[in-house]
Amino acid sequence: MNAPRRPLPGWAEIALLPLVNIALAFVTVGVIVRIIGVDPLQALRLLVVGALGSSESIGYTLYYTTNFIFTGLAVAVAFHGGLFNIGGEGQAYIGGLGCGLAILALDRVLPAWAMIPLAIVAAALFGAAWAAVPAWLQAWRGSHIVITTIMFNFLAAALMVYLMVNVLIAPGSMTPQSRTFTASGKLPSVHEVMAGLGIEVAPSALNLSIVLAVLCCVAVWVFLWHTPWGYALRTMGHNPDAAIYAGTSLRRTTMLAMCLSGGLAGFVGVNELMGVHQRIVLDFPAGYGFAGIAVALMGRSHPLGIVLAALLFGALQQGGAELAFEIPTINREMVVVIQGLIILFSGALVNLPRPWLQRVFSLAPSRKGQGS
Repeated sequence: MNAPRRPLPGWAEIALLPLVNIALAFVTVGVIVRIIGVDPLQALRLLVVGALGSSESIGYTLYYTTNFIFTGLAVAVAFHGGLFNIGGEGQAYIGGLGCGLAILALDRVLPAWAMIPLAIVAAALFGAAWAAVPAWLQAWRGSHIVITTIMFNFLAAALMVYLMVNVLIAPGSMTPQSRTFTASGKLPSVHEVMAGLGIEVAPSALNLSIVLAVLCCVAVWVFLWHTPWGYALRTMGHNPDAAIYAGTSLRRTTMLAMCLSGGLAGFVGVNELMGVHQRIVLDFPAGYGFAGIAVALMGRSHPLGIVLAALLFGALQQGGAELAFEIPTINREMVVVIQGLIILFSGALVNLPRPWLQRVFSLAPSRKGQGS
């Protein structure tokens, strides 16, 4: 007779189940790689070395990770409120626009210690404002948040193209990009900071926005689990009727959740524009807003889980470039396939290994009982 199944322990739900899903995704990738004639173990080794094999590789991995943390947190905050925010791409775009406009307007008159915090606040405010419109449409007009946030991604892209081509383009430039920021509008690179401390590391795109990402993780954890506003937001996500009974305004809480979500997504512009490009450019979100959905799903919408999931996606992004360079048979599209399979197993097939794990855990007490 089969042992009765029981719910998975909390630690297994948070840690073990995602690891098993990732393992299944990599096994599937290994089969595909073998079919196209490449040794899966060699491909895995190149992937790991490309992501972690040098200080430069680690720097780029953490740079990509920073963006995934911002968008993963953005999606997670909305998730906890029962809202499916698919507009992280557009919110990151407009957040970057706000960051860039603040710098272009003031970087010639303000010192770095004033310019950098102001630009970060502008990124959050513009991202929040862009998310506030779909939030208002859902809260007061009943529009579906998924549809409106998707549409606002396209609106953001169209707005940025118009502004970059007709308004913000640098004089005499043939490329749709703004003028270069002055020194006060640039976020220091980590390798520059480390060099100032007497530690030599290879130059990379990693900059101090990773510190902002860590602070955002702590702030989201404190807000969601240690403040009355976070408790009200999570209550709305779990049971709107109970939230209403407790006196929570669903409209205000919806606005709060989406504005926080948009503000977090807007920080992608800080990493990309202040830390790397040092000017406003087109297409800098590069799909981070959509990948943030997978990061939030893998991380179970918890800041710690999101950091771990973001590290995985950052390693895939960086290691995939090395893999495509070393093995011509595996191109960048194959890396997208790997990411897609991880999303598939962590999203649509998230519960596939659950019965097996429950069966394993259900055997533990029976064996203990037999031995006593």
